Amino acid sequence: MKQVVIDQYECIGCGACVELCPDIFAFNDDENKAYVVTPEGGDQACIDEAIASCPASCISEEEI
Repeated sequence: MKQVVIDQYECIGCGACVELCPDIFAFNDDENKAYVVTPEGGDQACIDEAIASCPASCISEEEI
């Protein structure tokens, strides 16, 4: 089973993942960074697009 994760240290707060997959990602205005709201995932095509679109390359899927 895989889990979607964002490396908070690497996140630059561009918001691309939130725009692409609002069911998976959200934005923390206080920290100016995105975070995962649905770690178990969802629409795989959407997740793949978010991973590919992230300019900081900080989104990944890890085996749990």
